[in-house]
Amino acid sequence: MLGLRDNHIGPVGTQYLAYGLQHNRTLTTLDLRNNQIGDVGAQYVADALQHNTTLTTLILYVIQIREDFIREINKFLERNKIEIKS
Repeated sequence: MLGLRDNHIGPVGTQYLAYGLQHNRTLTTLDLRNNQIGDVGAQYVADALQHNTTLTTLILYVIQIREDFIREINKFLERNKIEIKS
């Protein structure tokens, strides 16, 4: 579990986080609640999830992204049986 709730993470921080997520093989839960990742950050996360095989839970409450990004991420997560909380 990596809890990053309320850390004021924006798109740039999310880019670095996504790089780590892409290469991580042990993390099962990522909590990004109440950050400002925005649409760009959401795209970084979506791209990273295509390469991550261990994440099972992604928590995305109040992250300031468009509804269509939520749907796009959710489709990928459902295909890979990852639970999303938003």
